[in-house]
Amino acid sequence: MITVYGYPKTRSNRITWMLEELGVNYNFQLVDLMKGEGYSESYRAINPSGKVPALADDNLILTESSAILSYLGDKYGCAPLIPKPGTAERGHHDQWACFAITELEQPLWTIGKHKFALPKEQRVPAIFETAAWEFQKALALLSAGLEDKNYILGTEFSAADILLGHTLFWAIAFKQPIEQDNLKAYINRLKDRPARLAAIEKEEQSTT
Repeated sequence: MITVYGYPKTRSNRITWMLEELGVNYNFQLVDLMKGEGYSESYRAINPSGKVPALADDNLILTESSAILSYLGDKYGCAPLIPKPGTAERGHHDQWACFAITELEQPLWTIGKHKFALPKEQRVPAIFETAAWEFQKALALLSAGLEDKNYILGTEFSAADILLGHTLFWAIAFKQPIEQDNLKAYINRLKDRPARLAAIEKEEQSTT
């Protein structure tokens, strides 16, 4: 049985969303970040960074959400959710997955770190304006890449849309403006996917 270590409204939702899309059974193990459980000795034996998500599948432990999605897709899924390795479609999929992590998410995480994640003495509020500017540049690139397609690879939803969509929902929570009409439509297309809603519900139930 797969175990996902996570906390609601974090990157762990990328993993639970993917598993719900795949229809694979899993356990969600709450790591209560608000109580400091990420830095407990027991959890650091799983993920030395103390961050979520982490995934255990039999004897395999993985961290880093993009890598976990690729692993799950390759083991349990098929195209179009995860294109076959060595195809042009997989190349484009991995390109946008990397873009989500390195370009779209990076300025949001900069904002998050300097608002709440870093120790107070390490926070630099002056960085917010630059990070917001960087995010708008990444949004423009995503909008141009999406064009008038339903999803980033075309007509079919893929794991790359999980990474991109989750990051856009993060931007909304951070009150970052998203003005492009095609991105607004894309967000609406993603937000009510049954798998995403089921994943959110399962994560929230873990706190009750």
